[in-house]
Amino acid sequence: MRTVAVGNLAVGDGQPLVLIAGPCVIEHEELTRAIALYLKNLAREMDIPFIFKASFDKANRTSSAAYRGPGFEQGIEILKNIKQDLNIPVLSDVHRHEEIEKAAEILDVIQIPAFLCRQTDLIVEVAERARVVNIKKGQFLAPWDVRNILEKVLSRGNDNILITERGTCFGYNNLVVDFRSLPILRREGFPVVFDATHSVQLPGGQGTASGGQREMVPYLARAAAAVGIDGLFLEVHPDPSKALCDGPNSLYLDTLPDLLRTVKAIDGSVMALKSQRP
Repeated sequence: MRTVAVGNLAVGDGQPLVLIAGPCVIEHEELTRAIALYLKNLAREMDIPFIFKASFDKANRTSSAAYRGPGFEQGIEILKNIKQDLNIPVLSDVHRHEEIEKAAEILDVIQIPAFLCRQTDLIVEVAERARVVNIKKGQFLAPWDVRNILEKVLSRGNDNILITERGTCFGYNNLVVDFRSLPILRREGFPVVFDATHSVQLPGGQGTASGGQREMVPYLARAAAAVGIDGLFLEVHPDPSKALCDGPNSLYLDTLPDLLRTVKAIDGSVMALKSQRP
């Protein structure tokens, strides 16, 4: 498996599990910075590699009246300041071609949103400019179909790729995780990340907004670590009941230490067992 460098971090087989975490969307700079600082300190205390994530524009909200974020120009500057001031790598997603050039100058990882993972022109332009590309597997895709997306990125000479599993459509307003997808995706030779919080989302489940089952996140995160992953993706908030986006599937910040301690122990056990194989 390829090892991908994200800032000073290494993501891939044989490397420690990487935490990718942050709020769904930038609500304002003060809150976003406070979350990033908490996560940085927690990750350092627990000796877990950390990448901060937050979106500047949630262009795929259920309702046109829903909060989308501060927009590209303000949002990317907030991420730039957090990256520089806290000395942490940052990840965010792009939805429009106009965003890619400047985003690539600042972001350590550019994410292809799940709903846009088949948009060829967007993917190849991101591949040409991004340091690292994180492909969110669409809810509508089989894991083996991700190979077509990989080929689009690789066609532009960029092999710094992460693949993120985030659940599969299961009837209406529901997702399910088929854990077979994790080893299938890893066979493609690139690090695989498990998005435990979007995997418990209930898309459009509240009519004009998505619902979620955050109480199920720890179970899925533990299971994914046992199957074998290279990174864990979590959306977090000090008070998800007041979050402006994806609150029902976001975790409370103060629940993270116990979850990360358990997931890290499982990951360590999996790595130890691998090292013992003849």
